[in-house]
Amino acid sequence: MANVLSEIVSVSIYSVLGIFLMLLGSFIVDLVIPCSFPEEIKKGNKAIGWISAGAYIAIGLIIRVAISSGYVISEGEISLVSGILSTIAYYGLGVVFLVIGYLLLKVINRKYDLNTEVGNGNAAAGIMVFGMFIGLGLVISGVIA
Repeated sequence: MANVLSEIVSVSIYSVLGIFLMLLGSFIVDLVIPCSFPEEIKKGNKAIGWISAGAYIAIGLIIRVAISSGYVISEGEISLVSGILSTIAYYGLGVVFLVIGYLLLKVINRKYDLNTEVGNGNAAAGIMVFGMFIGLGLVISGVIA
């Protein structure tokens, strides 16, 4: 019974941590792409919708693997504090690399300003960034695992 209760507490803690990290990651992506995501979504900006979806999926992949890699086994028992700290560290690295990927994409595509295109609602630009975020999320989560 104590083991089941311990698992319920761990699941609850990691779920709350995952939700918090997901929201934080979305906020960080919103900072990197200089337009207000909530305002653009209200306007129906499909590019921002695609980017938001891609960021959430990529961040979710990273968090999932960060949590599963974060479990630290010491003497046969899972250390919750060590697992949480490890999860946060892996998550932080993953989000940093997502941001670096977006910035590199902007540098590579010099024929147009990606931020302007996205801000203007260019769905093709949003879909391109969506794909880049998903690809990076898969790569980064594979490296963490």
